[in-house]
Amino acid sequence: MDIAVRPAVTDDLDAIAEIYAHHVLTGVATFELTPPDADEWRRRFDTVAERELPFLTATLDGQVAGYGYCGPWKTRPAYRHTAEDSVYLAPSALGLGIGGRLLDGLLSECAGAGVRQVIAVIVDSNGAASLALHRNRGFIEVGRLTAVGYKHGRWLDTLLLQRSLTD
Repeated sequence: MDIAVRPAVTDDLDAIAEIYAHHVLTGVATFELTPPDADEWRRRFDTVAERELPFLTATLDGQVAGYGYCGPWKTRPAYRHTAEDSVYLAPSALGLGIGGRLLDGLLSECAGAGVRQVIAVIVDSNGAASLALHRNRGFIEVGRLTAVGYKHGRWLDTLLLQRSLTD
């Protein structure tokens, strides 16, 4: 099994969109209800690149198996040193350590880009793997938002986790 993490390229966007669509349609890791189209993925990719934040792809035996990126936490200028991470894996890639490799890469590249704080927003329903992934990399819980999302017929809470990239 050959796992590699590298910067994402536009040729990865179709596979990335497929992975994300699975999560949009079947889970609650994202509060989107409709998978984004190709134009929207290109816009997201370009936005991350314009802000010089990381967008990474993980491959398993040469095939895209997951991706992660960091986007701005908020749009106001004072937040410019804070980013929010997103990591998604193909169902066939779960449990192989790929999420950890992606998150490690994001944290390293964010530190190099001048990011001081990384925020994770994790749904507190079926989010045990995401919580463990982030906690194992030094994220701490800093808040809970109760019943802020409604998806698949139920109200969902989110947990806010934060990781400082400074001493």
